[in-house]
Amino acid sequence: MRIEKTPLPGLFILWPKVFEDERGYFFESYREPVFRDLGLPVDFKQDNQAASEKGVLRGLHYQLRYPQGKLVRVSLGEVYDVAVDIRRGSPTFGRYFGTRLSDKNHKMMFVPAGFAHGYCVLSPRAIFQYKCTEIYHPEDEYGVIWNDPELAIDWPVSEPVVSEKDSSLPTLQAVPRDELPKYQE
Repeated sequence: MRIEKTPLPGLFILWPKVFEDERGYFFESYREPVFRDLGLPVDFKQDNQAASEKGVLRGLHYQLRYPQGKLVRVSLGEVYDVAVDIRRGSPTFGRYFGTRLSDKNHKMMFVPAGFAHGYCVLSPRAIFQYKCTEIYHPEDEYGVIWNDPELAIDWPVSEPVVSEKDSSLPTLQAVPRDELPKYQE
């Protein structure tokens, strides 16, 4: 597995070694010793899967008291995946990184705890999978509006399908500072 740094500290792109032949392909999406050697978390506590249609946008979500690091990938279709550094005191606070993840490029992204995360579906249908370093606690749900003008995320969809809940999230500037994670080097 190859790891690639991004401009945001702690956020990485992972390229698994893919074995292809006339039958299809095979790759390891997670192997504890490899992740440990790369300096990434190995104690994942929950796996999730979501299916969505073209144009659906989910996010930007984060947890505060039970922060989740996430290893994200797409097993069917293509999405534009975004992580925003919302850690108070971070040198890259308010900056985002976006990349396309698909069942063709097999690319994965590790999103560290303390980042807001979201994605939009570019293909007719997509299956999005992610491993989490903490279990989900519904009472610890927070978020930032997907189209926050100060974040200026260049989403590759013009009129996304967004849930009512996600449409009513605040801008990053409107989030009380005690509702944002702290930056820890």
